Amino acid sequence: MTGPEGPDNLTSMESATETIKRIFGGSNSPLGSQIADESSRYRALQKAVCPKPEQTRLIAVANQKGGVGKTTSAVNLSAALAQFGSKVLLIDMDPQGNASTALGAPHASGEPSVYDVIEGRKTIAEVKRTCPDFDLLDVVPASIDLSGAELEVADMENRNVLLKTAVDEFLENSEEHYDYVIIDCPPSLGLLVINAMCAVHEMLIPIQAEYYALEGLGQLINTIGLVQEHFNPSLLVSTMLITMFDKRTLLSREVHDEVKSHYPTIVLDTTIPRTVKISEAPSFNQSVIAYDPKGMGAISYCEAALELARRSQTVLQAIDARRNEN
Repeated sequence: MTGPEGPDNLTSMESATETIKRIFGGSNSPLGSQIADESSRYRALQKAVCPKPEQTRLIAVANQKGGVGKTTSAVNLSAALAQFGSKVLLIDMDPQGNASTALGAPHASGEPSVYDVIEGRKTIAEVKRTCPDFDLLDVVPASIDLSGAELEVADMENRNVLLKTAVDEFLENSEEHYDYVIIDCPPSLGLLVINAMCAVHEMLIPIQAEYYALEGLGQLINTIGLVQEHFNPSLLVSTMLITMFDKRTLLSREVHDEVKSHYPTIVLDTTIPRTVKISEAPSFNQSVIAYDPKGMGAISYCEAALELARRSQTVLQAIDARRNEN
């Protein structure tokens, strides 16, 4: 058989990498270099083994400064870990419900949500939803109703540990083992964030590669210190992730280097670039991992998730050490 689908043509078909090399080879085209880079990094991820932690890692993603990629990071790290085969529970603690939107979880006012969990009307098991794109990713959605919760529970004696109580009860009674519980916090330092900090063992702080990146970071670290002192002594700032990174600009590199110099052991080597696809994905009720799996945004978040997973043993040992100290 000959023609467009004949064996002669099939045997002579070249790979995507070979095509890129043929078109751009020998030139200094930045586009060619970028496409080749994406292709090789994507292939490496297909072969990567993502280790599961020995015990559940509970991580709050927080930064009171808005627009730093906090929700985007919580959503896409959760999706990437689930894609790698880990069982993940994402809890949306932001009344805006953007994480719920991005993961396809219904969260209109009145829908069962984390608001009902905080106020004791429902359990996490009753309100969680499975993400349509990833069977291993469950979502506890947030609705706008959550915005009133801080006032409603303000006078309760156990107001700081309402989420912790619910999470502990859920993990203890769940028939499925969860490798990660990731909590997306609102951009504030109020009672909802305190609840998240009390419910977890780790903090992940996204930092935008911009001039004002470190503005407010001191305040966040101070708040974490207060929570460590009064409520959760084993809490650890385990991870920092540089977002909206533009390798073409000196500013992005300077911000990255400065943060790395201050926190050398906890800043991930992976940086998250600015890409249109990352911004577009939530409008389709998807993470960028599902929306544009071969794009640079998805590749970077998968690499960050892999790095996060490979640090599990070190982080869990550090948490145990903190526990023993206290």
